[in-house]
Amino acid sequence: MRPLPTLIVAAVSSLALTAVLNGQAPDWTQWRGPNRDGRSAETGLLKDWPEGGPPMLWRSTGNGSGYSSFAASGGRLYTLGARGSTEYVVALDAATGKKLWETPNGVLFSNDRGDGPRGTPVIDGDRLFALGGNGDLSCLELATGKPVWKKNILAEFKGDNPYWGLSESPLVLEDRVLVQPGGPSATIVALNKTTGAVIWKTPESDKAAYSSAVVATIGGLRQAIFFTQDNGMGVDVATGKVLWSNGRVNNGTANIATPIVSGNKVFFSSAYDTGAILVDLTGGGAKQVYFTREMMNHHASSVLIGEYLYGFSNSILTAMRFADGKVAWQHRSVGKGSVIYADARLYLFSEQGQVALAEATPVQYVEHGRFRITAGELPTWSHPIVTQGKLILRDQGTVYAYDIAAK
Repeated sequence: MRPLPTLIVAAVSSLALTAVLNGQAPDWTQWRGPNRDGRSAETGLLKDWPEGGPPMLWRSTGNGSGYSSFAASGGRLYTLGARGSTEYVVALDAATGKKLWETPNGVLFSNDRGDGPRGTPVIDGDRLFALGGNGDLSCLELATGKPVWKKNILAEFKGDNPYWGLSESPLVLEDRVLVQPGGPSATIVALNKTTGAVIWKTPESDKAAYSSAVVATIGGLRQAIFFTQDNGMGVDVATGKVLWSNGRVNNGTANIATPIVSGNKVFFSSAYDTGAILVDLTGGGAKQVYFTREMMNHHASSVLIGEYLYGFSNSILTAMRFADGKVAWQHRSVGKGSVIYADARLYLFSEQGQVALAEATPVQYVEHGRFRITAGELPTWSHPIVTQGKLILRDQGTVYAYDIAAK
C-alpha cells in the first residue's frame, strides 16, 4: 500500500480514507484522484495492451454535453452533463454504465468551444459537491442525488465568469468547501460544507481562472494553493489570509493546470506561449527556483512520478526533472492531451480521441499499446480516470469503460 503523502493532504474523502485503513487503494474520489495529483494507487493493471486496446466493458450514451471528468467510489461514477437549457449532476453504475440518478444543478453554460459543465464532482463521506459552468454550486446526498443546499457563487460574491466558463472542481476540507468566485474582496471563499454559509473570504480581488486548487502543509501551516486569473497563490485554510503570490506564469488568457506540490516547492504551468515556474516556499514568500518554456501545460496538468514530471507541453509529451527543469525527453505521442498515472504506466488521452499506455520513465518514451475512440467534432477534453481495474473515458455525452485489470 502506498502511504499518503505527508505534505500533500489533498482533501481525501472519508470513503477514500476508509479504503486506505483497510489496506485498499483509495478510489478516484475527486478531480485528479484522491490526492489531486493525477495518480492512482491501484496495482494489478495491464502492463501491455492487446492490439486495438483493452476490452471495452460498456458504452453509455445520453449523459449530456460538457467536459467534466469523474469522481468514483462504491461502484459508482459521478459527473456533470447538460441537456437542453439545464446542467445536471449524474450518477452511473460503474459496472454497467446505467444511469442511477440525475439532479438539475443549474442553467446551461454556453460557449463556442462547447456547452455544458467543466468541473468534476467531489465525494466527501455521504455528500457530493459539484460546481457548474455558470457558478451553480450544489451539495447533494451521494446515494440519491437529493439536494442538501445550493448557491450560485458568481451571483453571491459578484464574480465574473471567465470566457470559457468556471472549470474548477471544489476543494473540500474537513468542515469547509473552498472555491474561487473571483469577486471583489472574494477571490477565494470558504463555505461551511453542511450549510453553505460563508466562513471566510480573501480580502484581495483577483478574478477566477480555470484551475482547481490543492492543499499542502508547508512550514507547519496548512494552505490551499490556487491558480487564479493573475497569480499562483497560497491561502491559509483556517483564515483565508493570502500567504504569498506569484504571477510569473499568468498567461493573460487561460490559467488552467492544477498546481503540483512536492516538499516546500510548488510548480505552476500554463500555455499560450508562457511556460512553467517552480517556487520555493521555505521561509515564507514564493522564491523562484527556475522558469522554463519547456513545459507549457494547456488544459491538462502534469504528473510527478519520482523526480520527474510527465506532461504535455502544448502538443509534445515531455519528461522534465522537477528540481531543475531539465528535459529528459520529448515525444509527439498521441498529440496534445491529458495524462494520469497508475501502476508504473502513463495513461494518455489526446484531444482527438487517441488513447495510449506508456512507461513512466525518464530514460525514453516507450509505448505499450494504443487505440482510438470515435470522437465527435469537439475536442476530447474530459480527463480519464482509473477506478477498480477500469479506464473511464468520456467524449461529451458518451462514456466508455475499458477493462485494464491484469488477469
